[in-house]
Amino acid sequence: MNSEAFRTICDQIRAEVGRVLVGQEELVELVLTTVLARGHVLIEGVPGLGKTLLVRALARVLGCESKRIQFTPDLMPTDVTGGNVFNQQRQAFDFMPGPVFTQLMLGDEINRAPAKTQSALLEAMQERSVSTDGVTRPLPRPFLVVATQNPVESQGTYPLPEAQLDRFLMKVEVGHPTREVEKQILQAHVRGFDSSSLDAVGLRAIVSAEQVVAMQDALNEVRIDDEILDYITDIVARTRGHRSIDLGASPRASIALLASSRAAAAMRGRDFVIPDDVKSLAPAVVRHRIILVPDAEFEGITPDECIREILADAVVPKSAA
Repeated sequence: MNSEAFRTICDQIRAEVGRVLVGQEELVELVLTTVLARGHVLIEGVPGLGKTLLVRALARVLGCESKRIQFTPDLMPTDVTGGNVFNQQRQAFDFMPGPVFTQLMLGDEINRAPAKTQSALLEAMQERSVSTDGVTRPLPRPFLVVATQNPVESQGTYPLPEAQLDRFLMKVEVGHPTREVEKQILQAHVRGFDSSSLDAVGLRAIVSAEQVVAMQDALNEVRIDDEILDYITDIVARTRGHRSIDLGASPRASIALLASSRAAAAMRGRDFVIPDDVKSLAPAVVRHRIILVPDAEFEGITPDECIREILADAVVPKSAA
């Protein structure tokens, strides 16, 4: 698949999803980048912004199977991964796959489940497999977790462990739409749009699951020069020495920035990465991987402000600029 064909397909995917998800172009762009980079994405935003609709629409457009898990305090790990159930006819145990055995999994309000249940996703997200009772079972390809959390309501929630946060390729923050966009949403509902019935919209599949995997594999052909690798390394290394950051990003952040930059370049019709690809994705890739010092939090400093300072100080490769 050449660069132009890759970009054309991505443009068609974005346009098709945009038919039902109005005014969330950046969210669609970042989630699609995550899909192609074989990652997972954590979306933070208040209820009612279209996060569930995004996963349902994207799954249909990508020709993938999708399932949803509503995380609650009483959710058990086996409710996610599945487990063995005794079959009376066979007088033996049969494995019943849990909802994680899908291609696009929506983990709604993931921070409402206790750490034990959250950790059930760790192996699935990292190894693309699930181990139960000594048996390891591979997950379908492609496999993507889209997890959501509410940034406002904290009662009855459990903060995600750092190890799990690090497994998310990106953390995307979604805000309220503008008045113009919100009016477009209302106009669509006046015309009869029903988000619970995507069949009525006529949403079509642009690609198949097999083609998505082929597009993921094609990113290996996207060239990235040593100067860009130095740029990525410099950005991540600066998070470990910033005055407002207590714990900087791990090498997994560098790998995530590399993979997502390749995906962004291919989506823009190039077979090589430029500094702007790295710079545009750095906030989403790094913001959830750093911990601020208590004084910085008290002063109201945010991770994004620290990342902006780091990007301003990092030396941009001139030969690739």
